[in-house]
Amino acid sequence: MDKSNAQAPSGWLLKADELGKIEIVVRSDEVMVRRDVMAARWWARRFARRAAGREARALTKLRGVEGVPALLAWDGSELLRSYIAGAPMQQAQPRDRAYFAEALRLLAVLHRRGIVHNDLAKEPNWLVRTDGRPALVDFQIAWASEARGSLFRMLAREDVRHLLKHKRTYCPEALTARQRRILDTPALPSRLWRATGKRAYKFIARRVFGYWDNEGKGRVRD
Repeated sequence: MDKSNAQAPSGWLLKADELGKIEIVVRSDEVMVRRDVMAARWWARRFARRAAGREARALTKLRGVEGVPALLAWDGSELLRSYIAGAPMQQAQPRDRAYFAEALRLLAVLHRRGIVHNDLAKEPNWLVRTDGRPALVDFQIAWASEARGSLFRMLAREDVRHLLKHKRTYCPEALTARQRRILDTPALPSRLWRATGKRAYKFIARRVFGYWDNEGKGRVRD
């Protein structure tokens, strides 16, 4: 077993909400992360299955990419992915220029593979691995596209812009002039979203689905 993985506690609940639960498990001496769709509320199970299916498709396209979990299994009710040792960004608070340079390269690989993450504003979706390098988790609203048209490019730019927002928080002195211009010019859908739907989304996500943005340190459903 990988020594870094050996430190991960089996049965450690990372998240539990209306869409199911995510936990660390050990099977055949391998540490992995399990998403249990069947633990979702009955009325949310279809949404949970679709979200897990999107994650499975994205991880399949990203197979072999360093810094992304490997898909181990998906049977429609249980998704297994490899465990990546590290801490969420909001805990590790990376202030090294090299972390953000590597994170940009990781995003470029995702986009070349036809994947936009779509959820990178959330710091818990960025990990700081034990060696200081970045990793990405939670691909349940990622978009896999063979045709990288204008919509794909816009969403990919938003992936980058959200990463740059974190860079502005933790390593602002490393921002380039071009990166500052990207930060100052969010895409039109993003501006509309902030002006109209964002508050409603947060209310529904937190009050209806019981979802909070902290994998590994999140709210556990009663």
